[in-house]
Amino acid sequence: MSGNSTVGERLATIKHVVLVLSGKGGVGKSSCTVQLALSLANQGHKVGVLDIDLCGPSIPRMFGLEGQQIHQASAGWVPVYVDSEKRLGCMSIGFLLPSKDASVVWRGPKKNAMIKQFLGDVYWGDLDFLLIDTPPGTSDEHLAAVEYLQEWNPDGAVIVTTPQEVALSDVKKEINFCTKVGLPVLGLIDNMSGFVCPHCAECTNLFSTGGGEGLAKYMKIPFLGRAPIDPNLVMLLEQEDKTVVPNANDPNPDPDAEKKRTSSIVETYQHCELSKIFAAISKTLCEKLDSKH
Repeated sequence: MSGNSTVGERLATIKHVVLVLSGKGGVGKSSCTVQLALSLANQGHKVGVLDIDLCGPSIPRMFGLEGQQIHQASAGWVPVYVDSEKRLGCMSIGFLLPSKDASVVWRGPKKNAMIKQFLGDVYWGDLDFLLIDTPPGTSDEHLAAVEYLQEWNPDGAVIVTTPQEVALSDVKKEINFCTKVGLPVLGLIDNMSGFVCPHCAECTNLFSTGGGEGLAKYMKIPFLGRAPIDPNLVMLLEQEDKTVVPNANDPNPDPDAEKKRTSSIVETYQHCELSKIFAAISKTLCEKLDSKH
């Protein structure tokens, strides 16, 4: 069986394949990928996250899965699941490294081979969504993923930016990359478009406002929404046990918060204010994808 036919068999059980791209590093692309996955899972979808940021795999840490091991089954590599119901699974080179501080020093051909192996050997089973978290820019990893996926027509890409001009300039290049390789742009997320005060919940603009939405209009691509920086989300993604992060401004605090401290991040994410924003973004994304089919 050839590698390409194996990729085809894996994709045959997946309804939607979406790449998450950013033209520039540090714009929160991986955190947006995680939040899209959590939102889709909370809406009842079965979701997989494939991390092909081979030199900077952050997905395992964000899901609280550092130190987990990949298991081999007769059908292939088994994803590491975030929750006991197996609504949300992920695969990353981070699970194959000897430690979280180990570096990956690979040239292009070896990276391409690893991406092909991920696409061909991971047994996702039936999925509603496979989100592919990519490294910043337009590098070997992007070309390899698009090449291996092209025959089976991935749904497209979600692009993440921040409002400042230096990021928007690089995002234009990312959009042009998608055009050149024939990858539809499903929409743009304007991330870090403000700061939510953890004490008063007021949102303060840190950068210029409206940059992402203006770029979407200029490039004639859909605008999915803007998401501010929420310290509660930062705490949730950084802490290892992924427990509930209480909202200091919640007029009706959850009396079962302590009991839910053992819940998976799929449940605890709903306590973050950003979950409402990404719930709306993910619903918009679903509507766009449903209209295509």
